[in-house]
Amino acid sequence: MPRLHRALALVGLLLLSHNACAQKLRLVADAWPPFTDSTLVNGGLATDIVSTALARAGYASDFEQVPWARAMLGIGEGRYDVLINAWYAEERTRIGQFSAEYLLNRVCFLKRKDDAIQFDNLQQLRAYPIAVVRGYAYGKDFDEDPLLQKVPVHNFAMAARMLAADRVKLTLEDEYVARYYLARESPKVRNALEFLPKPLSENSLHILVSLKNPEHEEIVAGFDRAIAEMKADGSYDRLLKAHGM
Repeated sequence: MPRLHRALALVGLLLLSHNACAQKLRLVADAWPPFTDSTLVNGGLATDIVSTALARAGYASDFEQVPWARAMLGIGEGRYDVLINAWYAEERTRIGQFSAEYLLNRVCFLKRKDDAIQFDNLQQLRAYPIAVVRGYAYGKDFDEDPLLQKVPVHNFAMAARMLAADRVKLTLEDEYVARYYLARESPKVRNALEFLPKPLSENSLHILVSLKNPEHEEIVAGFDRAIAEMKADGSYDRLLKAHGM
């Protein structure tokens, strides 16, 4: 190869390498198994789907697990590029751009088996203390109802134990998340609880890309295209099955 061609090729490789480094995205999420958790295979189902789709769109990524409030603050300040596990909320559009839906979460109430609580509407539940995870959004109607007796807790495992001990009358969580945690609780806790049949909501799961990243629109568009391609070629379903879904 002529010396000039070798030099040009070297410059091209350096530029590609620099571009690849520049495109490395900082992914963040809290611990929310089976969807996001650094102890699970590939960081959990949602982390695996998101990092795979971003890779197909041309973006390398690193994943960091931090508490929810720190993740949201980091997205707002631009310390992280992509929040992996975001439900849509209007106020969050002030700090990030949402992708299209890539998973669906079914949020259900849980009660003690020996309590005769029924749920057809939120008004029925205003008489009961309900354990909620601090900082989580469960849905507009639930979140904004001032008459519901919400008891903030650190995580769902704490809520489940409080419910089993009859310290609250209800809690709620994504059905798959709740089942994941309950499978790891003692039989005394696990066997004391049951789901109410009607879900509170079915919420679409999105990535939230920080508006501080100047390429947020391109990242979202590339991610959405990659998810559509993964669903079309079967790789999306294969990831679901690999994570037991």
